[in-house]
Amino acid sequence: MRLQIPIAMGFLAGVFMFVQFFIPHQMIKASFKDALDWAIIVGGFALVLGLGSLFRTHVEKIRHRREGFGYSFVTLISFAVMFVFGIVWKTDPGTVFDWLFMNVQVPLEATMFSLLAFFIASAAYRTFRARSVEATLLLLAAVIVMLGRVPISDKIPYLNLHEITEWIMMVPTVAAKRGILFGVALGAVATALRIILGLERSHLGGGGGQ
Repeated sequence: MRLQIPIAMGFLAGVFMFVQFFIPHQMIKASFKDALDWAIIVGGFALVLGLGSLFRTHVEKIRHRREGFGYSFVTLISFAVMFVFGIVWKTDPGTVFDWLFMNVQVPLEATMFSLLAFFIASAAYRTFRARSVEATLLLLAAVIVMLGRVPISDKIPYLNLHEITEWIMMVPTVAAKRGILFGVALGAVATALRIILGLERSHLGGGGGQ
């Protein structure tokens, strides 16, 4: 029963979400709105469980002195400070919480995302090496697009790199993107059907699908 009930609930919820697209009845619409409200409530409880799991994980890491447990201290202290300031002094502009968020959290996020530029450059260097015909075409397309996006492209005679860049971005790039989206959509449909039919049970904590 511990598995059968969640599987049955998932089946009924999945079938309802599928059917409500094709039955424009007022009762169906009201039930769909109620289901969305319940999803928000469940999401709130899931957030609380996630915070509890985060807290417990770092406490266990500190208790057993695992590698990098000093970062766990920083995480827990930051969590406690932001929680206290947010509850006591709220999160309105001008409060301590807002100051900490704008002067600590935002710069940290900017630093983290700025590091991605180096990883992207490294990945581009490995990808664009002309080891095959396909890699050579990819390299040429990348060079044309990069040159077409900068003002110096207007100085190159006999070539309208801006128009060539637009053609590359609107024709072959869009075609490849549509193929990827089709694959993602089919994968999502297949996964949804496996969950609705009870074939995929990994989300229940019981391992992979059977």
